[in-house]
Amino acid sequence: MRMLRLRSYYDPEQIAGTHLDHDLSEAIASNEITCVNYTPTPSRGVSDAVYRDYKLPEKRVQVEYNGHMIINRFPMFKEGKNTIQRVFRYLACSLREYQLGTRAEDIELVYSSSTPPTQGMLSALVAKRLSRKYRRKVPFVYNLQDIFPDSLVTAKMIRKGSLIWKLGRKIEDYTYRNADKIIAVSEDFKSNIMEKGVQEGKIVVVPNWIDSHTVHPIERVNNVLFDRFKLPREKFYICYSGNIGHSQNIEMLVEAADRIRHLNRDITFVIIGEGARKEYLVSEIDRRELENIKVFSFQPYEDISSVFSLGDADLIISKNGTGGSSVPSKTWSIMAAERPILASFDLDSELIHLINQTQCGVFSDADDIDGFISAIISLYNNKFDRINMGHRGRTYVKENLDKDVCTQKYIDVFLTAARQN
Repeated sequence: MRMLRLRSYYDPEQIAGTHLDHDLSEAIASNEITCVNYTPTPSRGVSDAVYRDYKLPEKRVQVEYNGHMIINRFPMFKEGKNTIQRVFRYLACSLREYQLGTRAEDIELVYSSSTPPTQGMLSALVAKRLSRKYRRKVPFVYNLQDIFPDSLVTAKMIRKGSLIWKLGRKIEDYTYRNADKIIAVSEDFKSNIMEKGVQEGKIVVVPNWIDSHTVHPIERVNNVLFDRFKLPREKFYICYSGNIGHSQNIEMLVEAADRIRHLNRDITFVIIGEGARKEYLVSEIDRRELENIKVFSFQPYEDISSVFSLGDADLIISKNGTGGSSVPSKTWSIMAAERPILASFDLDSELIHLINQTQCGVFSDADDIDGFISAIISLYNNKFDRINMGHRGRTYVKENLDKDVCTQKYIDVFLTAARQN
C-alpha cells in the first residue's frame, strides 16, 4: 500500500510525540507500506546552520526505513514566536502541501494528525481531489491528538462563541465528516466527538504508547544530562519536558518556584522544551531572579531516557479546564522511566484517575498553587514513597501500553480503511 502524509514537522525537528512518529514509521515499514511525506524545511528547535543545510537541493528528497518512508521537503521561511507569523506560516505550508499532495501518484490512503488544527481539513480536501483524479475512492484516516477549538477555549486563548471558535468548529466538523476513520487517543476524546455527531463505528481508540525498552530508568550517576546541563547531582529536581505553551500554566509554575525558594533551597525545577510561553518563562526567571528554575531546549530523542530520569519526580501541569480530554503522552515516558508523577491537573481527568488507579504519583487540582506546593514538599520528604510510585508506574506501562500492540492497531486501521474503499 502507498499512503500520503502531509505534515508540518519532521526530523530533525523535536516536538512532543516525536518518538511516537519514529515507532509508527517502523511499523509502517515492517508492514511493507510506503509512506510519501510532504513537509517544509525544518525550523522548529533547529540551529540556523541546520536550517540552511536542509535548504540544499540534495536534502529536498530523503528516503528512510528501507525505502518505505519518502520525505519530500519544500522551502519555507522559519517558524517564529509571533502568533500572527506562525499562523501565516501554517497557511503558507497548507497551500504548498495541497499543491504537492494533489500531484502525488498511486496514493491509496491519506493520513494526518491534528497538528496544526487545519491539517485534518487540508488532508480531507487532498483525499477528495485525489479521488477525483484517480476516479476511485482515496480514504482519509485522521489521528486526533488534540481537539480544536476546544483546546483553545480551555487554554483561554479564545472565547466559546467567538468568530475564531465558530470557524474552528466548521473546520472540525468538516474534518470529522470527511474522515473515513478517526484514531482517538482516549475514551474522553471519543465521547467528545460523538457528542458532536461523529458515528461510533468511525472511531478507534488507540492510546499513545511507550517502548519500555527504549525509555527506561537511568541512575543519576550515569545520566549524561547532569554534566551537559551543569546540574549538581545532590539537589532535588522536579523535571518538566514538553510544550511550553498557553495551557501549561507557566504562570503558576513560576509563582510556585518563587514561593518554594523561601521554603527549601534544595528543590529545583528543570524545564526542557519549546513553545509560545518559553520567552515569558525566561523573562520571569530573570525578573524575579529565580535560581531554582533551569530552562533547556528539547534534547535529541536518543536521550529520552536521560530526560525523563533526570528528575526525582516529573511534572505534568495544565490550567483549569484543560485536563479532561486525554492522558498526556509524556505520562507513559515518565512511568517507563520509573519516576513518580507530579500532576497539577483537573481532578475529573483521565490522568488523575490513572494516578489514583496505579498509585504512581501525587496530584493537586489545576490552579491550586497551595496544593501544588504541598505535593512537592510531600515528594521531597518521602523518598521511599517516591521509589514505590516509580516502580508501580513502570510495571503498569509494561503490562498495558506495549508499543507493538498499539502500532499494530494503527496498521490495522490503515489496511481496513484501504480495503473498505
